[in-house]
Amino acid sequence: MNRFTILINPLVLMRAFMHSLQGLSYAVKNERAFQQELVVLVVAAVVAFVMSESGIERAVLIGSVAGVLIVELINSAIESVIDRIGLASNAISKRAKDLGSAAVLVSLVAAIAIWIAILVD
Repeated sequence: MNRFTILINPLVLMRAFMHSLQGLSYAVKNERAFQQELVVLVVAAVVAFVMSESGIERAVLIGSVAGVLIVELINSAIESVIDRIGLASNAISKRAKDLGSAAVLVSLVAAIAIWIAILVD
C-alpha cells in the first residue's frame, strides 16, 4: 500500500475520528474550564445571531469563542501529559502549565476584543 492510499483509508480516518470524539467527550465530562467555555460558546452563538447583521460577523464572533475552546483542549492535553510524567512539584512542569494557561488567557482576550470591535461598530 502506498502512502497516499493509507492517508485516505476510510478505516484509518474513522479510527482517528473516534479518537477525536473520545477526547471531546472526556473534555465535556471532566474538564471544568472546557465546560464553562462550552456554555459561553452556546450563549455567544445565540447572541451572535441576534446582534450581528451579517453571516461573516456571526462566523467571526462564534469562531473567536470556538478558538478559545480549541486552545483549552490543547492546554488540557499539556496538563495531562505533565501530570502523567509526575505530580511532584517541578519548575519546568509549572512553566509548561503556566504557558498553556497563558495561551488560554490570550485567546480569551482576543475573543473579547473581537466581540467589542464588531458589536460596538
